[in-house]
Amino acid sequence: MTGQTVRLIGDSQRAFACRLIESAPQGAVVNIREASRTLDQNAKMWAMLSDVSRAMPDGRKMTTERWKACFMQACGHAVQFETGLDGKPFPIGYSTSALSKSDMADLITFIYQWGDENGVKWSEPPN
Repeated sequence: MTGQTVRLIGDSQRAFACRLIESAPQGAVVNIREASRTLDQNAKMWAMLSDVSRAMPDGRKMTTERWKACFMQACGHAVQFETGLDGKPFPIGYSTSALSKSDMADLITFIYQWGDENGVKWSEPPN
């Protein structure tokens, strides 16, 4: 049996997942997790990071990648810095692709709140 992914969007999908579990061989592994962040959430986050970067709050001139690392750290997600081959530090370990939809929504909400408190003009309204 090859791996199976089932999105639990209704009763029929739940029933199908139960049948898969009932027929799974001994020692099979089941992983139930919240869905990952959406492409729309990702696009929204990058637009917001661009808005923050352009606004340069407190005179901070940083790339969108650095702002992303700052916001991820502020929301409790692990951020580490490594020294590159050129001797300059760069952030690692903060991929948003692994975030759940709700974690990404929390990150977007935090960016909006922080940006509002720091004079960021948004290119699109919050939803």
